[in-house]
Amino acid sequence: MLIGVPTEIKNHEYRVGLTPASVRELTHHGHSVLVQAGAGAAIGLDDGDYEAAAAEIVPDAATVFARADMVVKVKEPQPRECAMLRRGQILFTYLHLAPDPKQTRQLLDSGAVAIAYETVTDSRGGLPLLAPMSEVAGRMSVQAGAHCLEKAQGGRGVLLGGVPGVPAAKVVVLGGGVVGTNAARMAMGLEAKVVVIDKSLPRLKELDLQFGAKLQTLYSTVDTIEEHVLDADLVIGAVLVPGAEAPKLVTKAMVERMRRGAVVVDVAIDQGGCFETSHPTTHAEPTYLVDGVVHYCVANMPGAVARTSTFALNNATLPFTLALADRGYRAALARDPHLRAGLNIHAGAVTCKAVADAQGLGYQPAEEALRL
Repeated sequence: MLIGVPTEIKNHEYRVGLTPASVRELTHHGHSVLVQAGAGAAIGLDDGDYEAAAAEIVPDAATVFARADMVVKVKEPQPRECAMLRRGQILFTYLHLAPDPKQTRQLLDSGAVAIAYETVTDSRGGLPLLAPMSEVAGRMSVQAGAHCLEKAQGGRGVLLGGVPGVPAAKVVVLGGGVVGTNAARMAMGLEAKVVVIDKSLPRLKELDLQFGAKLQTLYSTVDTIEEHVLDADLVIGAVLVPGAEAPKLVTKAMVERMRRGAVVVDVAIDQGGCFETSHPTTHAEPTYLVDGVVHYCVANMPGAVARTSTFALNNATLPFTLALADRGYRAALARDPHLRAGLNIHAGAVTCKAVADAQGLGYQPAEEALRL
């Protein structure tokens, strides 16, 4: 199979779909790889590194899309990339389609086979291709929140850990999954007072056993969320419904009553966000104010630490990329129901129920689309 890797073009996105080590693994399996010139240069992966791994360097994205059987990216295709996709071409990347009807329509019109990292599953019910970036985003959310709490950034002027004689900041984490756990770990490491709110009692028990008395765990209700959000210095939105739009847990009315200069970091923004007042921002302009509350809603947070993120992502995606290349997508999806769960769009049909439900579109099960 001929695999193509274009340069990412989303604002301040420096990650790359394949590292030279991943390219070498693919070529070792007998595949050919095209890499757009400069695709990894921003994170120290030079064209010479890719050539040493037997990749062919091509001058532009148009060449990658025109020649490749499968395009491997990091972020969702931008409109001009969607326009270059063709019928039957495989796209393997993050898509986050539920809150993005425009991208969904473009992918449907292209006739491409779009497989989303974020809905691939594993035998334990996890999301193995989302997990590494969730780990990064969870840890980054506390760094970003701590910075935004500085007075010069519009925040309350609060140090997360406080100092002797001055109380630490209160950090509220909505969701106890991968993002929430990593956010809580970082916030506790900085000696903040941390509360995690989740609707899963088994998950809360696991967190309680893992962190002990340093972490307060609470069952999620509207009343609990309101009480602790209003009292927080930093609120981190870490909720996820796989493939679907994130639930709006914090209303505009709650934001109006929050402390002036408090900060919200909405890690769920890729799936529409869990604050009613959230809208996507970029690394170029990461924050905005609503009722005096600083909102950090960057939709590609791990892109800020692009080298770490690229290697972490490749560790997770490479086995699936190899499966698609070695067997062809039909055989690979037929053989592996967990990879099949990643199929979101197939030849003009929506094959992810959560996306279809979010946008009121017709749904065709992947098994039916593939005629399994």
